[in-house]
Amino acid sequence: MVKYSIRRILISIPILFTVVTLIFFLVRSMPGGPAVAVLGDYASKESVAALEKEMGLDIPLWEQYINFLKDLARGDLGRSLINGMPVAPEVARVLPYTLQLTVSAALFGVFFGIPLGVFTALRRNRLFDYIGRTFSLAGVSLPSFFLGILLMLVFSIKLDLFPVMGGGDIHDVEDMLHHLFLPALTLGLMMTAYITRTTRSSVLNVLRQDYVRTARAKGLRERLVIYGHTLRNALLPVVSFIGVYTIVLIGGSVLVEVVFARPGLGKMMVGAIQQRDYMTLQSVMVVYAGLVVVINLLTDLSYGLIDPRIRYD
Repeated sequence: MVKYSIRRILISIPILFTVVTLIFFLVRSMPGGPAVAVLGDYASKESVAALEKEMGLDIPLWEQYINFLKDLARGDLGRSLINGMPVAPEVARVLPYTLQLTVSAALFGVFFGIPLGVFTALRRNRLFDYIGRTFSLAGVSLPSFFLGILLMLVFSIKLDLFPVMGGGDIHDVEDMLHHLFLPALTLGLMMTAYITRTTRSSVLNVLRQDYVRTARAKGLRERLVIYGHTLRNALLPVVSFIGVYTIVLIGGSVLVEVVFARPGLGKMMVGAIQQRDYMTLQSVMVVYAGLVVVINLLTDLSYGLIDPRIRYD
């Protein structure tokens, strides 16, 4: 497994390099620029040119790209073009908020989605199956920002149980969880819906296999047939989906962070786009790309834990 992990990390390097290159040039292809964003649309060309020179944007693009790669290789994400502050400390400050939101939503989805998917599959075309399918269909149909606003309206404004906005004090666990509940519930309900549908389909497919019929014909207890023979084989596509959807969750956290006014990479990225802050925007996107690579690696490594037939050679 160690050799496999090292090989996957080495394979990820050219992928990351390609992604970083695309990010650099795509960010700079945005209309407008940081100087125009700071000075306004009616600023004179001389003022814009002077500010761009001060920001270091007057040098050729290829030279900016080389400087960006050199700084990135040293772990330096540069300085914000708007306020001149180093980007790395700000990323380090907000990254825990995004990670806690994504991880809690993923755990919520796994904890409730897999049992619900198995439960509805074992009661196919019965009342609980219809209820579960209706819930999952509603979950995959509702946009995250709309669901977040609904939850905020009920639990924060009507019932006054949770704060409307903010991320809480990261050093105060109780305050942090209090602020985290509604945003995590928003993303967690959506992930639960997707995992329920995937688990139900996978379990139904495995239940039709000959080895399941053979296990039942041998007189094995139904619980052993379900949890020993069916669920374990059904989990492989579910784990693949969890890995893919966790990546989607990271992207979906952008809207939830904006709706709940939580600090996080998503909110930071939206602010950088509005201000055309190239350095901050490309840094946040690079961090997102790194998270995607790590999640894909963890997903691949988890296959061997579920199915011992899978080898890492």
